Formats: sequence, structure tokens, C-alpha cells
Amino acid sequence: MKKLVVIGGDAAGMSAAARASRGAEPPETVVFERGEYTSYAACGLPYHVSGLITDPQALVARTPEEHRASGIDVRMRQEVLSIDPEERSVTVRSLIDGRTYQESYDELLIATGASPIVPKLPNVNAKGVTTIKTIPDAVALDALIRERTPPAAVVIGGGYIGLEMAEALVGRGLEVTLIEMLEQPMATLDPDMSARVADALRELGVSVHLGVTATGFEVDGEGWVRAVATSSGEIPAELVVLGLGFRPNVSLAVEAGVPLGPSGAIAVDARMATRTPHVWAAGDCVESLNRVSGAPVWVALGTHANKQGRTAGTNLSGTPARFEGVVGTAITRVGDVEIARTGLSSREAQAAGFAAVANTIESGTRAHYYPGSESLAVRVVAERGSGRLLGAQIVGGAESGKRIDALAVGVW
Repeated sequence: MKKLVVIGGDAAGMSAAARASRGAEPPETVVFERGEYTSYAACGLPYHVSGLITDPQALVARTPEEHRASGIDVRMRQEVLSIDPEERSVTVRSLIDGRTYQESYDELLIATGASPIVPKLPNVNAKGVTTIKTIPDAVALDALIRERTPPAAVVIGGGYIGLEMAEALVGRGLEVTLIEMLEQPMATLDPDMSARVADALRELGVSVHLGVTATGFEVDGEGWVRAVATSSGEIPAELVVLGLGFRPNVSLAVEAGVPLGPSGAIAVDARMATRTPHVWAAGDCVESLNRVSGAPVWVALGTHANKQGRTAGTNLSGTPARFEGVVGTAITRVGDVEIARTGLSSREAQAAGFAAVANTIESGTRAHYYPGSESLAVRVVAERGSGRLLGAQIVGGAESGKRIDALAVGVW
């Protein structure tokens, strides 16, 4: 029996381990996870902060005990320090008792995920300045709000996490300001669609500052944040959430000589194999092929991570499988406004060399005569001449977002 070692126990790592254990030639599988949870839905963390999901355990799809019952040796609070591809071994440190030990492998899967971007700004490590990536992050933020009842918060960044956290904090009764260095939130949308997102934020009561850059943080005598310094002046805040995006965790791979791709994430083929023998990778630490542009891209989404993990696990169990790339489909909401996108935006299409044309259609979610219709805007991007569908975006009321599914199939 071959031995599979997996680094990382969330979406990609556990999907790979589970699929490998059910395959025709299941390996002995050991998973090292430095955190406290396996297989949890990070996308749901803002909804725990908002109070919509009261029990953070509800975000866990499968516990370590459940994985162990399936024959997977899951070792929690164990951090892999290094990889030796020549010896086919990893060095591990227990975060429980501090001991260090070696573990050999026949095949290795790197599923180290991604980490929030923390800018190098004055006082960025002040109390009350936080990121959100794990269940303990969300639990700690919820506790901070309960204990200190901060009256005002600033969210830095207008992407998915920024929007969702702004809504969550408004729901907790805070006065919320969102700042974004670009002239629009949701940079993956075309400007006319992102303007609708900004309006939705304002309707929630969020003060939206676009084209504004954070330059540092002011603190009180006890080291707690009291204001955010920006390019347009100070904004008072007793809580700051950094929503500036993520970076792939590739340091272990780089130190082991595992090549990265142009995106800065680990390069893999369609089987999820790296260019280093017996080393595989999946999830938020790897790059993918964008099926529309044909270019390598880095996209951190749980849907992709699970599919990549299943692909790797299938191959590792002896059955051929391929992950054929991504089209960048994603969905979120701000209040009652649903936001979805797939494929390329107009800007992305032009950057990829397409002669692109786009149009926005405004309508309603139901027939004009039927009660309960919500406003709906659909923007479609196509290649001029051929009419090839390159991408689409949707912003609208209830029942709008899932319409992206049909367009995603068309783009694929």
C-alpha cells in the first residue's frame, strides 16, 4: 500500500484524502492540519459575525473524527515545516507539545490554501485591527463586538469579503465605513454594474469611500485602534477589518523547489500534479487555467478547491481524472441585492486580446404583471463578429443571482 501525505485539512486537502480513500487502489493517508478544524465553509464566516449563523460548528462539513472513521489519519495542530522531495519526507512540528518529527511519503499533496493580505502600514498590528479567514477569527471577532461594543468600524477593501463584512457589521449595529483604493467596488465587475453594488451598500447605511487609500492606524493609550488614516483624512473607528484579498501559501513549495506559475501560485497540470515528481497540489495554493482567456490564473474559491481536491484524490487512487480549468463564476449579496459573475469582464476581455462588445439589459425578475418583481440588470460580454459569449454579470433583487448558472454553462 502506498502512503499519501496531505498538507492542509480544509476543502482541497480533505476532498483529496476522502476521494483517494474510496478509490480502486486506496493509499494509506495521513493529513497534517495546523488549525483546529477540518472541512469548513470559510465563505460562511461573515454570516457568523452577523449573527445569522449562531453556532460556528454549523460551518463544519466534516469533523476530524468523521474523517478518521473513514480511515484517514488526520493529525490536528500539526504544522509542516519543510518538504524534502529527494528523501520523500516532511518535517512536522506539533503545536500541542512542540516536538519535531519526520514523516515519509510515497506521494505528497500540498493543499496549504491562502492567507489574508496584511499591508505593511503603521500600527497595522494594533488591537481591533483584524482579518477573517478561519472559524477562530470569526469567533474572536464576534467576542470582540460583544465585549467592547465598538460604535464604529472601517472595512478596508471592496471585494467579496469587504462587502460581506460591511453588511455583517451593519447588522450588528455598528456605523460602518468601507474604503476602496479603486474607483469602484467589486473590481471583477464592469463599472456600471459595480456602481449598482455601491448603491446597495449605501442603501444598507454603509458610508462608501472610493479612490481612497489607507495609510496607517491611530491607536489609543492601551494600543487599541481609534482611527484609520487615509489619503483623504482620518476616519474614526474602534474596529477595522482588512478585506484586501488573499495570497497563496506557497513558501513550503518554494523552499522545496516546487515550481510556481506566472500567477505566483503553484503550477500544476490538469491531473493536479506539480513539476516535481511525486508532489501534487490543489486548492487556493495552485493556479488554474482560465478556459476563456487561455491564461493561467489564481482564483481562491471553495468550489474550485473541492473539485481540484477530488481530481487529485482520484488520480492518487489509481483512476485517471482531469480538472479542466475555471471560468471564474462567483456569487454574493449585499442586503437584498444579489451579485453574480462568470467569465471575463469587458476589461479582462480586452486585456486577453478579444475584440469585445458588451451591453447591459435592465428588466425584472418576474413578468411585469406579476406581483413581487425585483429590478434586475444583466451585462453580457461577447466577442465582436463571432458572437462568442465571453462573460456575464448580474446585479438585482431576490431570484437574480442564480441566473448566472445558465450563462456560466454557456461560457464553459
